[in-house]
Amino acid sequence: MNAPTPIAQFAPDIRQRAVPAELIAGLQSRFGAQCSTAQAVRDQHGRDESAFTVPPPSAVVFAQNTQDVADAVKLAAAHRVPVIPFGVGSSLEGHLLAVQGGISIDVSRMNQVLAVQAEDLTVTVQPGVTRMAVNAAVKSEGLFFPIDPGADASIGGMAATRASGTNAVRYGTMRENVLALEVVTASGEIIRTGTRAKKSSAGYDLTRLMVGSEGTLGVITEVTLKLYPLPEAISAATCSFPTIEAAVRCVIQTIQLGVPIARCELIDAGTVRMVNAHSKLGLREEHMLLMEFHGSPASVKEQAETVQEIATEFDGQSFEWATTPEERTRLWTARHNAYFAAIQSKPGCRAISTDTCVPISKLADCLLDSVAEADASGLPYFLVGHVGDGNFHFGYLIDPDNTEERRIAEALNHQLVTRALALEGTCTGEHGVGLHKMDFLLTEAGTGAVDMMRTIKRALDPDNILNPGKIFTL
Repeated sequence: MNAPTPIAQFAPDIRQRAVPAELIAGLQSRFGAQCSTAQAVRDQHGRDESAFTVPPPSAVVFAQNTQDVADAVKLAAAHRVPVIPFGVGSSLEGHLLAVQGGISIDVSRMNQVLAVQAEDLTVTVQPGVTRMAVNAAVKSEGLFFPIDPGADASIGGMAATRASGTNAVRYGTMRENVLALEVVTASGEIIRTGTRAKKSSAGYDLTRLMVGSEGTLGVITEVTLKLYPLPEAISAATCSFPTIEAAVRCVIQTIQLGVPIARCELIDAGTVRMVNAHSKLGLREEHMLLMEFHGSPASVKEQAETVQEIATEFDGQSFEWATTPEERTRLWTARHNAYFAAIQSKPGCRAISTDTCVPISKLADCLLDSVAEADASGLPYFLVGHVGDGNFHFGYLIDPDNTEERRIAEALNHQLVTRALALEGTCTGEHGVGLHKMDFLLTEAGTGAVDMMRTIKRALDPDNILNPGKIFTL
């Protein structure tokens, strides 16, 4: 057994700050039972789905409203102590880890749908509401919120990481679907950005600045989202292919022909086997596309027939339909559980995950070379992708205590991301930078752009208390 790789290799800005007893006393006086210093609670808020191990925060405040968040931030700011927002803990790049110590602000109890404005196709929610809860609240109005990153993530966390997911090919990402925010700043001030209007030319776009800032510029306490009418008809289909290249070429042609497909997911044969074992399905254990079509019955039929013809050109086989809600839910639940299916396939493992995104014309080149490298490495891995928009995910399964396996996984990750950047893609399509992608952000954006980000961070958070040590070093 080897010693774990030091976290400093991936998180260069570690400077554990002292949390004075005076602050803890102040938090306990203000919040009572809403403030916990119990080891188990702190440990829960000191880890996510990444493979990093970091000491937990010194205390956890369970906020129940915006004023709670503002008061907690003010108390921490008075002592220049870091604050780290916490939703459901499903992030993959170490976003919520207390790399410089501090306190965690858990917003999971801020879980109310505040207003459904059905006539305007908008909804306003607190940050701890999950995407499934939003959809349950608006379904009776014939509406839905399409952003679906897989996990039942909190809306605040999804906004903070600029999440997307399986529906992004048709409906976009959180960037396009957040209209307005309420945010607590580093000084504890409560501000609002944006409105429910569909467009605005009024001043700087602070909403877009906050969306994707990963908790480093403010704590999101309210979100106004776009909604969409529930499609009149929905149909899902699976299609198997002899090679990954054939599946990807099918996707590329589908997108280039302008077929308005709603979802288009790639699952490689090895991952299909993992999913079958985990979810007790009987899918053909070959490279597979999982697709979904939205619209009127006639348009759904036309879309599906067009894609089926394209798939035939690339030796697609076993085009199977799932038209009932129960069948579709079963398929998509299995897809969303691919990560957990992979983890279960190697007991005790953790996943070094990555998610690049490239222009659709470059998808085959990037993906096939990355698959060849992963196969040659000998490490088990899973591969899934929102390939309709050029985004795909590898998860390299490692023993977290085996330094050599981690080294191999990180080398694969580096080669994959370097390739994507060379093809004019990005180092992260939806997971965010967090700790893991800090060096890659510098390569992608360049020194000048990252320096501009630092300038913004210093202006809005001069004491560097908002989720410090993430995205870039100061």
